[in-house]
Amino acid sequence: MNFNNQAQTVDYEELESLRREVAELRNEEAVFKAQSHLLEKLVSMARSSTEGEVLKAALQTTLDVATDQTNSEKGSLFLLEPSGKVADAILSRAEVTPEQRKNLIGNVLDKGLAGWVIRNRELGLIIDTENDDRWLTLPNQPYNVRSALAVPIIRGEELLGIITLLHCQPGHFSQETANLMLLTADQMALVLENARLYSKLDKYSKALDAELEKGRQIQIDFLPYQLVKLPNWEIAACFHPARQVAGDFYDTFDLPNNHVGLVIADVCDKGVGAALFMALMRSLIRVFSSETQLRGTANQVLEENQPTSGWIGESISTNLAHVKALQAVSRTNEYVAKNHWQMSMFATMFFGVLEPETGILTYINGGHEPLFILNESGVKKILKSTGPAVGMMPGMKFKIEQVQLELGDILIGYTDGVTEGKNPEGKLFTDKRLRDILEQPSTSASDLLNSIKTNLFDFTADAPQFDDITMLCVRRK
Repeated sequence: MNFNNQAQTVDYEELESLRREVAELRNEEAVFKAQSHLLEKLVSMARSSTEGEVLKAALQTTLDVATDQTNSEKGSLFLLEPSGKVADAILSRAEVTPEQRKNLIGNVLDKGLAGWVIRNRELGLIIDTENDDRWLTLPNQPYNVRSALAVPIIRGEELLGIITLLHCQPGHFSQETANLMLLTADQMALVLENARLYSKLDKYSKALDAELEKGRQIQIDFLPYQLVKLPNWEIAACFHPARQVAGDFYDTFDLPNNHVGLVIADVCDKGVGAALFMALMRSLIRVFSSETQLRGTANQVLEENQPTSGWIGESISTNLAHVKALQAVSRTNEYVAKNHWQMSMFATMFFGVLEPETGILTYINGGHEPLFILNESGVKKILKSTGPAVGMMPGMKFKIEQVQLELGDILIGYTDGVTEGKNPEGKLFTDKRLRDILEQPSTSASDLLNSIKTNLFDFTADAPQFDDITMLCVRRK
């Protein structure tokens, strides 16, 4: 008899153990399904939702999962700030007026079950609302509640929110259901935290985009609003930044004695830092080149500024205005190298002074891509580098060269974003493809730019643009 009783006891304990294991497995399966559903929804929301919708959709999905798991009839979810203030709230499967919503949130957090859970940071299970002081029955409540379950959603030490689930029958929620919701709450906390962070990131990203858009507009304003217009000359330019702000720039501006300054430059690096240096260098070139007080001969001007001024090529005319204006390159180099050396920023730069009446162009090419002079037969002359990039080191020398643009000649300058444009396979546009276009006859500066752009953009197709694309073209009619 004792042996039979012992056997029955063992069988009962094994049966209870088996039941607990089955219950745990069921809970794990339910939690896994809830986790998968929540994460899938979060990814889907992040991809498709517009501004402000991701967090709201995450709240709704989280509440829907909870009501489905517990067969609840109604429910609410309060998203909390670290201070305990309600950041957002949502109700499931129920339509309430704004007044009812305001009344519900204010009262339940003060005197109701949700408030009790917040203060105690533990689950609140009410078998029958008529026999539990934690339940607050509101006047004109839109539905009858007899059982309730409130679950804190905690991530680390932070209480992220409260889910309250409701049913019209007493005893609907059991301790087993409560345990299941506690397990699922960990996954809900992860989703809500990610959704909240995504929402903040989205807000900051849009604020940053707005600031960058302002920067883009400011930078566009630094480019010449209108290119210099000269009788019997055509000047054209194009500017396609890889980002909202760029380090490339071009400029055309009037100088004393009816001369014209022509600039195309490429600041190292990209983005905001390069854009700021672009604005600085553009301003320095303009300011330094427009100083008109001249003393002595051309050679004296150069000697006073040695070693930064460089030297004159043998064929250059002693046009004092040209030489003085071109000292802007050396002075810009000194200013940047001495005052901003810690930034390691510099620019390749072509700066030329054009005398429209004669077509004489006196220039410095500070480490920039070669410029081409074209005529009806193709490439006539290449204006290669005459010195280093501007701003690398103080005391650098820049050689001044001089050419003459004859009737029908075209001068074309560009940045390396043209030749280094990549197609979807990662292949470069190359110098050769550009040279092939330049060898073809062009009747105008704008036509030549359009031809280069058409070929380049056809080549790059839908590949992302990695570098700024800038061109400056001048034709003597």
